[in-house]
Amino acid sequence: MTPKIFCHLRRKLVILVASLWLLFLLCSQLWNISSTTKYDWLDYTDDNDVANPEKVCNFTAILQGEQDELDRAKILTMTKDFRKKVHIPDEFYINATKDCKKFRSSRKYLPFPLSQEEEDFPLAYSMVVHHKVQNFERLLRAIYTPQNIYCVHVDNKAPASVRSAIRSIVSCFPNVFLASRLETVVYASWSRVQADLNCMADLLKASVTWKYFINLCGQDFPLKTNLEMVRALRSLDGANSLGSEKMPKNKMWRWKSVHHIVDGHIKRVGKPKEPPPFNLPIFSGNTYILVTRAYVGSVLEDKRIQALMDWAKDTYSPDEFLWATIQRMPGIPGSTWLHPKYDLSDMNALARLCKWEWHEGVRASLDAVYPKCHGTHVRNICIYGAGDLQWMLKQHHLFANKFDIDFDAVVVYCLEKYLRQKALAALE
Repeated sequence: MTPKIFCHLRRKLVILVASLWLLFLLCSQLWNISSTTKYDWLDYTDDNDVANPEKVCNFTAILQGEQDELDRAKILTMTKDFRKKVHIPDEFYINATKDCKKFRSSRKYLPFPLSQEEEDFPLAYSMVVHHKVQNFERLLRAIYTPQNIYCVHVDNKAPASVRSAIRSIVSCFPNVFLASRLETVVYASWSRVQADLNCMADLLKASVTWKYFINLCGQDFPLKTNLEMVRALRSLDGANSLGSEKMPKNKMWRWKSVHHIVDGHIKRVGKPKEPPPFNLPIFSGNTYILVTRAYVGSVLEDKRIQALMDWAKDTYSPDEFLWATIQRMPGIPGSTWLHPKYDLSDMNALARLCKWEWHEGVRASLDAVYPKCHGTHVRNICIYGAGDLQWMLKQHHLFANKFDIDFDAVVVYCLEKYLRQKALAALE
């Protein structure tokens, strides 16, 4: 080989090696970009919203509890123009869901399970709704994954636009459905329990072999990602998690007196009730529960529970003692012993974080259970504000109650964005 040919080949080889190196660097750059943006399209931007709080609020500062930003958010939520702009009317959902594919995509619903762990541990939801479609839709979006299953109960007396909008939303998902039987729900009456029972029966008949049942109302919102929920529920190892405590004396009238619905309201009729069947001790709890599939099966099939439910139908707010009492019945899957040492308060159960006005105060007070509400109160329950976020996210509960976008949209927008970013970060 002549020196001239050798030099020519060496030059070609150098150029080839350099080109391959540049190609490698370019591919590495593209890989890094794609890995960081792979799931960005699932992050919430809500560009279609008329007034997006992201454009005027520093969510990071709010989550860190920075007072200046919390004050700014508070002022914003009191502004009538802002409240009007963030409100999404029922008609939006009716029209947007005419193209389901576009609706799911634009609203950033998760189209696939985010992990095998989640796919192998499906959850079942009962969602009881009677108003505030926007609250419901944002809740559904926050908890939606294709492996879970969702039964939605809409109150028969809900406005026509609410019923139509929710039916439209539900129709866009194969694993979301309306309860086969809808009730006219009267506050504090048996009808609230019956709504959940209807969904329980429908969910048990579904093809999805779900692991745990979670009941919600339209003004709940999650505090954990679906993966965090799965891990928390898996760690229960077949146990249930719900409030179940000794019944306080000031609540005993609820089940010791007969109540009937009169003119759309539940009223005491001045007649004492017979003792509970089998002399069952009645425990205090609340509406919201995290229970196993086997617990739900017992609720629908166990003759003792059927007798208890028949007895409870003319009591006041039976949802606040029924599930708690069943949880202490011997032989019920995931139940606990009758002894007071097994009492579990709502603050220690996983089911629901809720602030009652009479339990609020400063930490130094022996009477205070939690800090003061930063929002407002309806029926003595805190409707959360942005100032409650930092405290809420430190709690172990899976859900919190109550939220109202018409009152404070910032707290919901901030919470849903935090949870979505946390869920997507786990994929990296």
